[in-house]
Amino acid sequence: MNAAKTLLNFVLAGALLGVVVASWLGPHYLGWNNETPYATQTMCNLPEVIRQTSADLISYQVIGGGAGAGLFLILGGLFVRRTHQRARGQAGQTPPPTAPRATP
Repeated sequence: MNAAKTLLNFVLAGALLGVVVASWLGPHYLGWNNETPYATQTMCNLPEVIRQTSADLISYQVIGGGAGAGLFLILGGLFVRRTHQRARGQAGQTPPPTAPRATP
């Protein structure tokens, strides 16, 4: 059960980090992607552009959250595996014998 909690924590942290990164980078990319080339003036349907831009940002956030969750699931699996290997290695070792106490 402890491994499942650790993996879940890694997945949630990765999803949150992915959404934060996508929310930070998404508007910059959308602004760059929607610039007009060669500084020409364009006429557009502004409500449609706003809807499309908002939908793109939300989809980037979902993709970022999924990518972060997947990446951190792999990292969490490696972390849990390493932790279990260390625990097995330490459980297999017997402690050194202690010297009996001398009674005065």
